[in-house]
Amino acid sequence: MKENGQFPVGRGAAGIPAVSYRPTPGRPPGLEVLDLPGLAARAVERGLPLTVPGRPAFHVVVAVRGGRLACSVDFTSYPLAPGDWLWVWPGQVLRFPDGHRGCDATVLVFPSAATDALIRDGAHVPYRLVTPDGPRQTALLRLLDALVEEHTALSDLPLEAYIETVRHLLSVILIRLVHLADPRRQGRSGGGEPFRLFREAVEEDFRRTHRVEDYAARLGYSPRTLTRATLAALGCGAKRYIDDRVLLEAKRLLIHSSLPPAAISEQIGFTYPTVFSAFFRQHTGMTPTEFRSLTSP
Repeated sequence: MKENGQFPVGRGAAGIPAVSYRPTPGRPPGLEVLDLPGLAARAVERGLPLTVPGRPAFHVVVAVRGGRLACSVDFTSYPLAPGDWLWVWPGQVLRFPDGHRGCDATVLVFPSAATDALIRDGAHVPYRLVTPDGPRQTALLRLLDALVEEHTALSDLPLEAYIETVRHLLSVILIRLVHLADPRRQGRSGGGEPFRLFREAVEEDFRRTHRVEDYAARLGYSPRTLTRATLAALGCGAKRYIDDRVLLEAKRLLIHSSLPPAAISEQIGFTYPTVFSAFFRQHTGMTPTEFRSLTSP
């Protein structure tokens, strides 16, 4: 693979190919606008075809304009059709089982640093597929076409003005997608700063601790405050949020890696495999081995 390739690949301790972000040489960082053949070519260049599961460390937004596209995100299959928008967040396991043939789509690739604080709450939106109605679809496509045009016309503006123009167009698209993806947002406060900090801390430390008290001590809040904030944001308690995150990682590793359950148990913070097995059975009704045998491709 070329040293300056778009998406360098590494296989971390998790056992799932991890794909990092690098901008195209000669272009400002922050956003790549591709079609599906372009995305597929770069995937082949880095040694990880679209048909192989990978874990991007960046956002991927796929806007389907024509044809059909099969896509898998974590454990959900999405048969994408014209008018569909799929937003894959960093850390999710992405795969295109049938490749990209027969589909016309625009793909936006950007690191988390390029997103505006206004879309932070989208990290816990459960719905990744959005199919806007007619007027909203028209508005989104106009924004997308403007973004594609501005992204292509690199030399038409001074560099600073170009970066700001592209960033603002991307932000408007993402804000609209967040609000379309989760209509429940209007009925919830979002949990505010305590939930945002708690979510970020869990993402960093769920492999080390599963205790609400540990996160509360780290962040300077009481466990009750974190529970109230999580209820306001998601309708579940803080402990449930931690357990769900641990369970998600366990499922990802069971399906998308060949690591034995004992190794997975250690990676996600369980002292003993038997404790992990009991936790997994409590939440799924199956042992890790049974889950893997029933769900692995």
